[in-house]
Amino acid sequence: MSTLDEADRREYYRIDDVIALEITPLSAPQAASTEVLQDASPLFNLLSELHLSEFESQHLLRQISERDRTLSSYLKTLNKRVDLLSQVVAQTVLGKIGELQPVKLSEGGIEFQHANAYSPGTHLSIKLVLMPQALGLLLRAKVTHCTPRSGQFEIGTEFEAITDAQRQLLARYILQKQAQARRLAREQNEAAEEE
Repeated sequence: MSTLDEADRREYYRIDDVIALEITPLSAPQAASTEVLQDASPLFNLLSELHLSEFESQHLLRQISERDRTLSSYLKTLNKRVDLLSQVVAQTVLGKIGELQPVKLSEGGIEFQHANAYSPGTHLSIKLVLMPQALGLLLRAKVTHCTPRSGQFEIGTEFEAITDAQRQLLARYILQKQAQARRLAREQNEAAEEE
């Protein structure tokens, strides 16, 4: 994937979020590959596959709900149970990834603070767990900027070789977070007006 220019990067919605994040520089052969990255942790890979398969089956669930509401309700209940199990797995994975940290996230990339400096053009493996959905993604990214900030480095990246399913999962997560923020703001405004 070619480097996105500033206008293209701006077309994506951005959110401020707090997520679990693990950054690893890619070797030259890894950076040249377009294969989907696999993590050394089987739990993390299972978590990622679980969310991708759930996303890919959503259209089937919509079709079933048009024909058979009882079956659809049952499948939604099963889906909720699987989501709960994925959150248990995510808690296990979070212990291995590290502390939650603030980031700026979009479909096109991620900006974060890091102890190490990475020069623009460096290729990274970015492992992230988005909460509370426990959405685990392992993505390729290329550093676009690295600026010293408060004893650390502010690093901006753009995602590379991201699959459509991964991009759509990110988009859905971002839209849900935005809707949640709007709901919270509206509730706070209503509470303030009542006082």
